Amino acid sequence: MAFSFSSTAFLLLLSSITAAFLLLLRRTRYRRMGLPPGSLGLPLIGETLQLIAAYKTENPEPFVDARVARYGSVFMTHIFGEPTVFSADPETNRFVLQNEGKLFECSYPASICNLLGKHSLLLMKGSLHKRMHSLTMSFANSSIIKDHLMLDIDRLVRFNLDSWSSRVLLMEEAKKITFELTVKQLMSFDPGEWSESLRKEYLLVIEGFFSIPLPLFSTTYRKAIKARTKVAEALTVVVMKRREEEEEGEERKKDMLAALLAAEERFSDEEIVDFLVALLVAGYETTSTIMTLAVKFLTETPSALAQLKEEHENIRAMKSDTYSLEWSDYKSMPFTQCVVSETLRVANIIGGVFRRATTDVEIKGYKIPKGWKVFASFRAVHLDPNHFKDARTFNPWRWQGNSVTTCPSNVFTPFGGGPRLCPGYELARVALSVFLHRLVTGFSWVPAEKDKLVFFPTTRTQKRYPIIVTRRDDGGLSAT
Repeated sequence: MAFSFSSTAFLLLLSSITAAFLLLLRRTRYRRMGLPPGSLGLPLIGETLQLIAAYKTENPEPFVDARVARYGSVFMTHIFGEPTVFSADPETNRFVLQNEGKLFECSYPASICNLLGKHSLLLMKGSLHKRMHSLTMSFANSSIIKDHLMLDIDRLVRFNLDSWSSRVLLMEEAKKITFELTVKQLMSFDPGEWSESLRKEYLLVIEGFFSIPLPLFSTTYRKAIKARTKVAEALTVVVMKRREEEEEGEERKKDMLAALLAAEERFSDEEIVDFLVALLVAGYETTSTIMTLAVKFLTETPSALAQLKEEHENIRAMKSDTYSLEWSDYKSMPFTQCVVSETLRVANIIGGVFRRATTDVEIKGYKIPKGWKVFASFRAVHLDPNHFKDARTFNPWRWQGNSVTTCPSNVFTPFGGGPRLCPGYELARVALSVFLHRLVTGFSWVPAEKDKLVFFPTTRTQKRYPIIVTRRDDGGLSAT
């Protein structure tokens, strides 16, 4: 018995010494290679658990803060199963974004890739991505919004707000608005049972983005795969029906689906469905989160809310009792744009992007080996006091006299940049502005409970923030 215990203790001691030796050997080798400073953490899992735990706290950047303080703004880590160079430096981020397709290629965790589909815009590369990105932007640029989408946005916002009762789950309501708007833009469907049924399946799909991509071990991922199949089946029916209508000579609709069917590439049903799935995710999840957090930040900053109300009351004063917002109204919201920009900066819905080095790359005197991932963190830059005074304070006045167009493009990047700039960036700003107008002119509200601001982007945490609303009786919404 004593021998057995001694043997076990000796083996444990030997294993510990061996592990420490291998770790020291690895660090020495990496230092000689000229890699950025940092730690790869534990074998296999690296520092993934620390990253996830950090983003579930009230402080949005503990993972980055600790490492930037120790290693600098460019450091190496090991997350999601791969060695990764993490950049909190705006110049490095710009370099990575601008060299898409040259030195880097997009690369995302398997859970996201599998659920979006291999033909999604996010995963396209080369000339095909360039053409499809341009096509997507053509359906969300200022001209299209002004001439076609502005009325739809306002109508859908009013439609949803008209149904509000006293207690509102703000994130859920925002999700309905953005999903219905995206479905309308992509396939010309108005709100109804079909779109709501599709939206509920999407909730399950998005849950799966932040899970282990192994159906056998993850119930969440297994449910997401099943929901994704249902979404694909529903969209396939729509695509097939639209093909039949066009073959029969029916008038062609002016939406994204019509453009995909008419494309010279002659996309298959599967390719079109994958493309639509990804665009629905992009338009649905990000904008709804921004809407919710804008209301939260304004509620916690009464002076900003008061100034926003004054701006929108002035717009409403020039309108009839039942009115629709026009493009000229949107362009008459200067403080609203400050609120939108500051919400984007603090909330950081696109926290950053993953890229993979296609060759050995040197940045800031460090080497990134071929095959390693790079995470360009927009959030870390936006919350860095070296770039924004009191960076973690919501302060929309910082944007007065310093518009989005004059702010350095490598410092303020809420929609990414380079060839993969988010094609719906203008549409998101317009949708939030219209929502805020209808909210502040039609309602007053208070939080239903004290809610912690959780930055880790899961549907489960985002669903919170209930508010108690009171309809105003002096006009505003058509149903007031």
